[in-house]
Amino acid sequence: MKKDILNTELVKLLRKGDMAAFDAIYNRYCHKLHQFVFMYLKQEEDAEEIVQEVFIKIWESRAKIDVYSSFESFLFTIAYNSTMSLLRKRVSETKSREYLRSLQRIDAAEQVIDEIQFKELNNKIESLLTQLTPRQKEIYHLSREEGLTHSEIAEKLNISESTVNNHLVTTLKFIKLHVDSSLVINALFLCLFF
Repeated sequence: MKKDILNTELVKLLRKGDMAAFDAIYNRYCHKLHQFVFMYLKQEEDAEEIVQEVFIKIWESRAKIDVYSSFESFLFTIAYNSTMSLLRKRVSETKSREYLRSLQRIDAAEQVIDEIQFKELNNKIESLLTQLTPRQKEIYHLSREEGLTHSEIAEKLNISESTVNNHLVTTLKFIKLHVDSSLVINALFLCLFF
């Protein structure tokens, strides 16, 4: 009963903006509130942050505090609501992080698959190129690896453009015929080599 009377007097002073009353209330409840919040959050820093937040709210809304209702109940309700709010935020952040991580894992997996398929395709083409005639290899190399135009290749090798074109068409048909029929590989092949 004595405690309630003391609380009522402190709350009355707090409502008037008395800092000494606020300090007294803080000192009286700070430790209890911290234990209460820590029980839910299990993290020291978070518990301290919530306790500070609760007392800021108390100070900011001091004029609205009902002197005759249980101040302790009011205080712990604010602490509970703030704690639950932080927990909901953390759950939401965790779900967001997990979702982003899952997207990154999917991207990484797709990238690895693309790299593997690209290497397989490259190896297959390298192997097929060894089966070409020396002239076909030379024209293919100048066209696809050095990026020369048909006329530049014709001029460099002292042959006609139509000969260059014929050799390239024959070479690409040969490669396409011998590349795996996998849709992904073919799509990659078409993008890279046509």
